[in-house]
Amino acid sequence: MLRIGVDVGGTNTDAALLRGAEVLATVKTATTADVTGGVGAAIRSVLASAGEAAGDVAGVMIGTTHFLNAAVEGRHLERVGVLRLCGSSSRSLPPMIDWPDHLRALVDGGAALVDGGVNYDGSEIAPLDADAIRAACADWTARGISSIAICSVFALVDATMENDAAAIVAETMPGAAISLSHRVGRTGLLPRENATILNASLRRLGVETVGAFRSAIAELNLNCPLYLTQNDGTLMSADFAERYPVFTMASGPTNSMRGAAFLTGLSDAAVIDIGGTTTDIGMLVAGFPRTRSEGASIGGVLTNFRVPDVFSYGLGGGSIVRNEEELTIGPDSVGFHLPQKALCFGGDTLTATDIAVASGLAEMGDKSKLAHITPELVARGLAQMKSSIEAVLDRMKPSADPIPAILVGGGSVLVDGLLEGTSSSLKPDHFGSANAIGAAIAQISGEVDSVVSLEGITRAQALESVVAEATARAVEAGAAPATITLVEVEETPLAYLPGNAIRIAAKVIGDLQA
Repeated sequence: MLRIGVDVGGTNTDAALLRGAEVLATVKTATTADVTGGVGAAIRSVLASAGEAAGDVAGVMIGTTHFLNAAVEGRHLERVGVLRLCGSSSRSLPPMIDWPDHLRALVDGGAALVDGGVNYDGSEIAPLDADAIRAACADWTARGISSIAICSVFALVDATMENDAAAIVAETMPGAAISLSHRVGRTGLLPRENATILNASLRRLGVETVGAFRSAIAELNLNCPLYLTQNDGTLMSADFAERYPVFTMASGPTNSMRGAAFLTGLSDAAVIDIGGTTTDIGMLVAGFPRTRSEGASIGGVLTNFRVPDVFSYGLGGGSIVRNEEELTIGPDSVGFHLPQKALCFGGDTLTATDIAVASGLAEMGDKSKLAHITPELVARGLAQMKSSIEAVLDRMKPSADPIPAILVGGGSVLVDGLLEGTSSSLKPDHFGSANAIGAAIAQISGEVDSVVSLEGITRAQALESVVAEATARAVEAGAAPATITLVEVEETPLAYLPGNAIRIAAKVIGDLQA
């Protein structure tokens, strides 16, 4: 079937059209201020390039940094009411205690710490206090707050109280957007609560953005399902993405890494994704991005949902070059204004792209406009960019042994030759649109991280229950049940807890619903 993958970056929007494993066409267009305009232009262009009709497309997959940028920059965030079900526990550490002051001021809509919650073995800390929940809802309603984050102590052991509290909130506050911690984060109360609050603060933006994407593809007569890519390199349906926008936070680097694996056939390698604004360096392990052992820090907020282990820094095609007391390249960038700002396009700003054009590594714009750039400056610029990549690559590698490296992204024209510490430095066909290709080939996943007491049940029964829940989440996100397979399971005995407790994390992957 035909699939269109789209990746929206800070500088460029890439689109790729695939039929099965065949890449029919790729295009790169400038990202627009309204985001969706660039998406529509990219889809229209890639269909025209391949000569395919919109009616033949079976699915559109979009990866976007829109929600990450909103959280990092503190834009378009909604105030959130936080409901913690905790009884007498955890009250010394109120919600959002570790948030940056500026972000807390934007998001904090007041917290209610009420009776409820469970212990590690599922026993009640205290019965759920429905009256206290209704009182908190009345206060939030009076103050115009309509997005609620609910977090229970040990919700991953038993989510019943979170679900019951959600039912009370929905009854008391009709139309409220409710985010539940057992659906968002992993073990660890505060990071899981933080992730849930972030998700709740993005819910309105999620509905608006996904709605805009739907409108963009409808205007192009694409009568097919819409999916968004998420942090682990898999997809979720548009409806699911509206409810869980936080799962898209790290989708950009992940798409590029999955696309790099697809284009080269390598399953274990370093991936260097150089875009217009940033360079992202990560490791492929068995065809998927290596994940961080600790949670992600989003805009200074510590969370515990899984993200790829990627180092990002300010080097890209739009990076501003300054040759003053010493040569500096980035971290600031002209972004999607590159076609207007770069010297080779008649602008007034020296960029990394100008260095590449002057050296002959890239052909774009008018090279004659760069005649005043000295060969010595070009050589120093190229060497500095290459050495910065090599330094980051060295810290990301699992050992000192040389490994293959895959260079992708439009900005990879900035690098020439073999990188130090690599056995090969590859630029595959369609390297500039690996991110969009990674979005187009993605599957659907479901993941559960839970603490289980083995009192009264066997290990096999506990594992079966966790895998079944992960499978249900994959189906909810859009996977075909018959295609779902278990790809990852972690079991960690928790010796510090009584009752033979064990932490089980399971991940399943399946193909899209036909």
